[in-house]
Amino acid sequence: MSAIWLSSAQAFCPAPASLPVFQVERVVDGDTLRLTDGRSVRMIGLNTPETGKQGQSAEPFAEVAKRRLQALVAQSDGRISLQVGQQDKDRYGRTLANVYGRTGANLEAQLLSEGLGYLVAVVPNVALVGCQQAAERIARQAGLGLWRSPVQAAQQINKGGFAVVTGQVADVQQNGGGLWVELQGGLVLRIAPELLKQFDTAAVRRMKGQQIEARGWIVDRARGGGLASGQSRWMMPITHPAMLGL
Repeated sequence: MSAIWLSSAQAFCPAPASLPVFQVERVVDGDTLRLTDGRSVRMIGLNTPETGKQGQSAEPFAEVAKRRLQALVAQSDGRISLQVGQQDKDRYGRTLANVYGRTGANLEAQLLSEGLGYLVAVVPNVALVGCQQAAERIARQAGLGLWRSPVQAAQQINKGGFAVVTGQVADVQQNGGGLWVELQGGLVLRIAPELLKQFDTAAVRRMKGQQIEARGWIVDRARGGGLASGQSRWMMPITHPAMLGL
């Protein structure tokens, strides 16, 4: 697997020249690092399972992903290079960046290629989507890690949070709120108006009646009384074409 991944990394994920180098204080989880300068870094394009917090149980492969990132950082002598994203901070104040080891290997692609996280693409930080898709494809085809289990059906959704789901498209509608893709089973996908230019909207409309796969962060619209009559309870914003496909 390492040889296969290395060829993919060299082909799709070359490190940009002359990136700044930083010292890692600790690995927080499978996709977050703490630097000695006090910054927290959220790795772009990678979403790993949640570790157990506030008394909750860790999700499958969460600790494996964290330990693997710890090992990769150790192999890099605790020093990493960062390519900060076009959007440089998330809503929690963490620095958004692609992370590279001392050999130039992209750490997001490494974890994706081993099935220890899912590709996520959020505009505008999508420069490495092609690389990350190729890395994830290696793990998926080999049934590694998270890909040992089948993708969740839309009908099985019972909580919010990140998910990769599959379902049949019942309807596609557009209004002032964007393009809405209704799946059988109570999940609706939303492409916001400002993101429509990123998508082939005609192709999305042709998905009606087809089985598709989507990934993203599911919102429970019933919380706080925000569910209107006739609306699907579960809503997933789609943030990039890489998050939606047949």
